[in-house]
Amino acid sequence: MAVPSFRLDDSVALVTGAGSGIGRRLAIGLAEMGADVGCLDLPQSDLASTAEAIGETGRRAVALPADVTRAEALAEAVARVERELGPLRLAVNAAGIANAAPAEDMPVEQWNKVIEVNLNGVFLSCQAEGRALLRNGGGSIVNIASMSGTIANRGLTQAHYNASKAAVTQLTKSLATEWCDRGIRVNSVSPGYTATPMNRRPEVAERVARFEADTPLGRMATVDEMVGPTVFLLSDAASFVTGVDLLVDGGVTCW
Repeated sequence: MAVPSFRLDDSVALVTGAGSGIGRRLAIGLAEMGADVGCLDLPQSDLASTAEAIGETGRRAVALPADVTRAEALAEAVARVERELGPLRLAVNAAGIANAAPAEDMPVEQWNKVIEVNLNGVFLSCQAEGRALLRNGGGSIVNIASMSGTIANRGLTQAHYNASKAAVTQLTKSLATEWCDRGIRVNSVSPGYTATPMNRRPEVAERVARFEADTPLGRMATVDEMVGPTVFLLSDAASFVTGVDLLVDGGVTCW
């Protein structure tokens, strides 16, 4: 029996949050594994840099300035990907935001914004992608959640963020079971503390030493370390894997 392939050769993928951080690295990583990639993020993000890096791998890219909280923008983005690159078969939803406030003082607007992007944005992205994958005979979706959906981070007042990421893992399981008989697998990856701009914001950066001490592997992850788990879940090597939340946290949740 042949070993299942981890390659994504000649597949067409869409990555949200591709302008920076984990999303940018995943978009490039999918190209390195053989996929052509639609790169979606807010207009002010550096999508051009991501698309250029993908071009250097020899694969095609299309930059898609769009807001994941707008269903019509996502539908247009999917249509453009298919028009310029071909039928969509893979998707990674990495767009997200984070901030902090004590629960007793948090304005409802702050709560709603994080839920709107991190949960509603993932659902709307999955919806637009899922419609295309259903038309195209199936495919695979990976949602980027967080270990914060499994644990409450010591010293961080981010009930809204934690709740949004827990909801993403349950959304993932729900979509996995709803679409499984039509050829779509849906999984999530939950990163631990990772060296990204999100973890250099003021309320987090000063706690990096604590984060590292709380991680059995003794350090934060690099964005490169999110590529392998994501590619695995997208690839034929994970053909019998759906509805799974893959923790990539350096062992934090063991403690």
